[in-house]
Amino acid sequence: MAEMNTAAPKGGHGTRSNKKSTRVDMTPMVDLGFLLITFFMLTTTMAKPKTMDLVIPREDGEPMSLPAKKALTVILGPDNRIAWYEGMGNDPAQPPQVHYASYANHAGIRDVIIDKKAAVMDAFHKNDLMVLIKADNRSNYKNVVDIMDEMLINKVARYAVVDITYEEEQYFR
Repeated sequence: MAEMNTAAPKGGHGTRSNKKSTRVDMTPMVDLGFLLITFFMLTTTMAKPKTMDLVIPREDGEPMSLPAKKALTVILGPDNRIAWYEGMGNDPAQPPQVHYASYANHAGIRDVIIDKKAAVMDAFHKNDLMVLIKADNRSNYKNVVDIMDEMLINKVARYAVVDITYEEEQYFR
């Protein structure tokens, strides 16, 4: 028979134990991850789109009359320019006095709207200001958004985007 070596291995330690590698099955963890992702996707509320309500006039019936003293016409032109006048500008006997403004916070279109709103409030004792917004073909979309923001900032409840006339297009030539 062979003789067994009972001597301790070098280093002075006792017998060595074989370590077995531990292996974790990740399949249930992946399943749990997908279940959690699905749960949160189905239970969260998506961001609601922010839209602006537009009141569009009806096609039937008589057109609504608007006193010139309650109207302010704002014309958006090229290169971020703005022309404005009081009234609707539809009386050939009294052509409108056209003024020019900018989008500046001081001495700009905001001050014009505030002053006209105050004048309408003094004359009619209620907020009946109607702003007619007319955009030239050479104006840009940002200008339309900016003037809509001015309506919101100044709490102008009644405004309309209407077609520009040939005469009003000439204000920027």
